[in-house]
Amino acid sequence: QVQLVESGGGLVQAGGSLRLSCAVSGRTFNRYGWFRQAPGKEREFVAGMYWSGKASYTDSVVGRFTVSRDNARNTVYLQMDTLKPEDTGVYYCAAGRVAGRLEDGMDYWGKGTLVTVSS
Repeated sequence: QVQLVESGGGLVQAGGSLRLSCAVSGRTFNRYGWFRQAPGKEREFVAGMYWSGKASYTDSVVGRFTVSRDNARNTVYLQMDTLKPEDTGVYYCAAGRVAGRLEDGMDYWGKGTLVTVSS
């Protein structure tokens, strides 16, 4: 059974850092992504990584967020630095079985972890 379980969210002041983890069980995937949903807004792509290691980021987090993967632990991470209040939202981990875009078309989703950045 496939499961994606996020952890690491919390409350942090602007300028601070958090590291989100996504523990993946059941199988490995071709691509992984991090998405977020701010209050009152639609869910959006934040960052993602292919099995090859190639990563992509939405423009607003370039230079501040880093996605990585620990193959031995089958865990995907999102290191978030220099956080801003607009980064607040529920962060979801997702995975795709076959080749495709990182921004959409994911097959499995976690339940999310809340990140709150205070000003």
